[in-house]
Amino acid sequence: MSTEGSTRAVVAALLANAGIAVTKFLAFLLTGASSMLAEAIHSVADSGNQLLLLLGGRRAQRLPTAEHPFGFGRVRYIYAFIVSIVLFTVGGLFALYEAYHKGHELHATHGHPEGSLLDSRWWWVPILVLVAAIVMESLSFRTAIRETGHVKGSVSYPAFVRRAKAPELPVILLEDFAALIGLVFALFGVGLSLITQNLWFDVAGTVMIGLLLVAVAVVLAIETKSLLIGESASAASEQKIAAALEETAGIDRIVHLKTLHLGPDEILVAAKIAVPPTATASDIAEAIDAAEASIRDAEPEARVIYLEPDIFRGSPTA
Repeated sequence: MSTEGSTRAVVAALLANAGIAVTKFLAFLLTGASSMLAEAIHSVADSGNQLLLLLGGRRAQRLPTAEHPFGFGRVRYIYAFIVSIVLFTVGGLFALYEAYHKGHELHATHGHPEGSLLDSRWWWVPILVLVAAIVMESLSFRTAIRETGHVKGSVSYPAFVRRAKAPELPVILLEDFAALIGLVFALFGVGLSLITQNLWFDVAGTVMIGLLLVAVAVVLAIETKSLLIGESASAASEQKIAAALEETAGIDRIVHLKTLHLGPDEILVAAKIAVPPTATASDIAEAIDAAEASIRDAEPEARVIYLEPDIFRGSPTA
């Protein structure tokens, strides 16, 4: 996956969310609409998440050390998992708490608290802010879709989110999608509150925002957890690696082959290969060197390769 494309999508989302957060907070201060506060906190959480993704990408570029001989590529997965936690707590749970707090206030004041959106002369501000935010989020989402289109191939977007080894674009796609839907929910809540003079619609919009963010955070956590545990290379990559091994002179067959992503762009290859019973140590060494070169030509992301020679005895061995 293009790191440059991922970075471009993250930066676009960061700039959009930072600007949107300021205008949402202003709208909340002027009107007291709970859905505006939920959306403002959502934008702050998203901005923090994008900074985390940029930091993770930078820290993943550190060179291997004696303590971490395989490098720091999986740091990007750690930061993506933290993003899911932030989205769940700061975004989703806060919105649900705000809805509960606002609902309790409405119940205590019989649906018309003092200084509410219905009494404000700035009632039009949330509508203007939400429409402007939808435009800015749409531009950010368009950037994420364009950058994703360069790398996802013919697979669908849900399949891309499930299978992607680099976490940045899936995270931005889901965040921007959630942001757009959340803005629609907020517009629904504020708009119906103004039309009907019933602030319970504002509470309902806040609840929907909270549930949406919790759902997206859970999806992100599940997908990132799988990457953290360790995923094999894609079927296409494994086929290239297997073909490179089988075509190497001095290798009779593959006894077994295992792969593991050390990071989005780094694959560890471990294989037991059968060599001719009459092969000498020199023959085996030459075959292994040739196989490693062939694998790297076929799959450049195969950075760490371990090949164990064996004699094929009629059935695979561990």
